[in-house]
Amino acid sequence: MSQAKTAPRSNYTGSVVVDPLTRIEGHLRVEAEVENGKIKTARCIGTLFRGLEIILKGREPFDAPHFTQRTCGVCTFTHALASTRAVEHAINKPIPANATYLRNLVLAMLYMHDHLVHFYALHALDFVDVVNALQGDPVKAASIANSISNRKATPDQYRAVQAKLKAFVDSGQLGPFTNAYFLGSHPAYTLSPELNLIGTADYLLALRVQVKAARAMATFGAKNPHTQFTIPGGVTCYDSLTPKRIKEYTDLYKEVLSFVENYYIPDLLAIGANYKECATYGCTRNFMAFGEFPEPGGERDLEKRWLKPGIILDRKIGRVRDVDMDKIAEGVSHSWYEGDRPLHPYEGQTIPNFTSMDDKKKYSWLKAPRYDGTAMETGPLASMLVAYSQNHPVVKPLVESTLKTLQLEPEQLLSTLGRTAARGLEALSVGRQIGTWIKQYENNIIKDKQIVEDYKAPARARGVGVVNAPRGGLSHWLVTDDNAKISNFQLVVPTTWNLSPRDERDIPSAAEEALVGTPVADPARPVEILRVIHSFDPCIACAVHVIDGQTNQVHKFKVL
Repeated sequence: MSQAKTAPRSNYTGSVVVDPLTRIEGHLRVEAEVENGKIKTARCIGTLFRGLEIILKGREPFDAPHFTQRTCGVCTFTHALASTRAVEHAINKPIPANATYLRNLVLAMLYMHDHLVHFYALHALDFVDVVNALQGDPVKAASIANSISNRKATPDQYRAVQAKLKAFVDSGQLGPFTNAYFLGSHPAYTLSPELNLIGTADYLLALRVQVKAARAMATFGAKNPHTQFTIPGGVTCYDSLTPKRIKEYTDLYKEVLSFVENYYIPDLLAIGANYKECATYGCTRNFMAFGEFPEPGGERDLEKRWLKPGIILDRKIGRVRDVDMDKIAEGVSHSWYEGDRPLHPYEGQTIPNFTSMDDKKKYSWLKAPRYDGTAMETGPLASMLVAYSQNHPVVKPLVESTLKTLQLEPEQLLSTLGRTAARGLEALSVGRQIGTWIKQYENNIIKDKQIVEDYKAPARARGVGVVNAPRGGLSHWLVTDDNAKISNFQLVVPTTWNLSPRDERDIPSAAEEALVGTPVADPARPVEILRVIHSFDPCIACAVHVIDGQTNQVHKFKVL
């Protein structure tokens, strides 16, 4: 394998605007001020208004999961689960053990699905020069692929990929590869033609494998996206008790895990080894993980989860603090909402007040959540750092192996490269645990067939549903009135944590902080900005309306 090359530096000084920033869920604008080839300040601007909090007021609490999981077609099950857990927390009754097992199995498969889709479909093209893959030697590519994994690649496979790619290029219709960042020479793309060929081939293969992960979710969840099996009190998928249905899930899971082990992780390490510079930028300092995959009876206790919760402050890996949900508050001083002080989500308000796209004070539809007044990064990097610091028996060896392979120190994980690597490690660690959870579930249903409890909607109650989604810490906050109707509902989502505007003290969010110091080799094609932002896997598709900037009139669009 060729030695990694370093992209040349520029001395550009001026403004760079990326709008819209593509290959994410939703609409995002990034504004950066560059000085001598590095970003000095940055703003992340969410340009769509969600409004779900308003839609849910006055409705039955049991309806919330059906609305909230349609926040996004990718984050789908996590929102249903968070809303369901919020209702269950308000009722404060346990659910059957089988329900916990089944929810964990579906959520675990969502982790694998989201992470491999993110790496290949959304993030890999920040590093892989697809057109350059035409220059790769198929014999050398097969040799490299087989040296980094247990796959049995052949030169003919790569010749076939080149033939498909050449047809795209000759037609002038490059499909997903038309973005200008990937055409022609770009100094920040440094992979060899053979690694570009491997990355392109695996990109195409991943499109097929992700379907199997989605099918595995639907095996228990009835459909995907927007599963239909989760309700307050448990689950309703009675067919999941049969050996046939369990085998169907198991077979699909094994196929996806095999791809993660033999393609995703080797590709991640091979590409990462050639972009070691990405371990020097995209850095943040504070991390928050909610933990996930509860044990039976532990749905409402964050400490009774396979991945534990934790807070890491000031880049002090190894020192993990407890998570206190009472310390969460959302500010709107730089957001297009009414209000002048941070509020805990139970008291949160969602009153839109759009000013203009040129407003330098209020500049985003995202609120600014803070933990004890501190901006936090959440997501796979936070989860893996917390687990690594807690000596998690599955996670820690994987992190140590990755550090050794990439020749990195633990502190270098707090970067764009570390964030990207952590996503793959989370997929692998969770994927390898699924087999244990399947066995536990099968053993339990021999003696216990119950999967749901009969719950009634709670009146005058509060509840929070906490999920560590693939993108990070997600919480839904429910308040009901005397008639057991929703009087307040707030969604605090991972992307709001990571890409919020500044808060009332003018402290930037994790992504705005991460952009500072990022090099920009070509201001006309600022791929480094994409690398940083994509490493967070933003999901701003939590929007249902677009507001006219001149009239504040709400326009509704049907996308075909």
